[in-house]
Amino acid sequence: MEEADKISPDKNHFISRGCCHQPSLIHKNDDIYTHGCSKLDTFNWMRFIPLPEGQIPFDCIEVRFKNNRKDFYRSNAELDLHVGDVVAVEANPGHDIGIISLTGEIVRLQMKKKNIDPHREDIRKVYRKARLSDIEKWITAVEKEDNALYRSRVIASGLSLKMKLNDVEYQGDDTKAIFFYTADERVDFRELIKLLADEFKIRIEMRQIGARQEASRLGGIGTCGRELCCSTWLSSFNTVSTNAARIQQLSLNPQKLAGQCGKLKCCLNYEFAAYAEALRGFPPDDVLINTRKGEAFPQKTDVFAGIIWYAYKSDPNNLMAIPVEQVKVIIEKNKKGQAIDKLEDYARKLEKKTEFENVVGQDDLNRFDK
Repeated sequence: MEEADKISPDKNHFISRGCCHQPSLIHKNDDIYTHGCSKLDTFNWMRFIPLPEGQIPFDCIEVRFKNNRKDFYRSNAELDLHVGDVVAVEANPGHDIGIISLTGEIVRLQMKKKNIDPHREDIRKVYRKARLSDIEKWITAVEKEDNALYRSRVIASGLSLKMKLNDVEYQGDDTKAIFFYTADERVDFRELIKLLADEFKIRIEMRQIGARQEASRLGGIGTCGRELCCSTWLSSFNTVSTNAARIQQLSLNPQKLAGQCGKLKCCLNYEFAAYAEALRGFPPDDVLINTRKGEAFPQKTDVFAGIIWYAYKSDPNNLMAIPVEQVKVIIEKNKKGQAIDKLEDYARKLEKKTEFENVVGQDDLNRFDK
């Protein structure tokens, strides 16, 4: 039996579309869409705000599809649409099936945020609420995705293509499939498309994504022990440079700084602004201090504690914690040609902590003493 055939029949194939369970052919499917901890979930804070008198309700809605794909569609007043309704929408070609994630004036703000003009003529339309035949075809199409991904990887491997197929999304009417892939260089997949079309008897579209987008689709657990930010809440990827790690006093170790996507971790940017602002009050990290005992150079910095650790060139293992304000005073004296007697006069006396205390914290030690 092939690996693709070992999939459990109880698996929820629609969980990547925001469904708590699979659509039903005998119920109304009013409760399949659920709000949860997901970057695709949006809180409609305007739902209790009534429209001004005489204002026409906004005619666009937001529809969610698989994983992080969302789009806006134009509805008409005859359709009474609500969040969670399964709808058939215009696609190219045919129609697609999705779930409404937002309606009302909040959609206007979402479109403005994404720089989409609601008056554009090319905004696609909502055809109808999904019929029983639409849902039946939708279920059939979605259940093919796991097998299609497995078979497409086998075919691509047979062609020795330097690409990685990450995900497959079938269109709701079962006439088209989008294959998402990553590749380090340009790939000629014309032969692959012919073989895939012959294998699955549908229209094939290849769509390249980046390494970060791949990680967001596949998900996983980060080195922090939590789910990946890109698969839970992070919806935009900003450039991450090694300068962010350098400013935060992190060692430039690629194995520790890289995420599961192989790129620098997005979380390096989270505290970058705080560190950059705090370091504005610090002197340059290459300034030497002149004392009568000899020159001293900085070895490390505790940014938020406001401490710079100095050591004499003659005794580099003897570190002394000097407050930033004291360092500035010493540097000003050096600029005037005055050398201080010794660093020890300015060093802060730090309490020596045990190794166990550094791990569990002082509060835990006090708790154990009780």
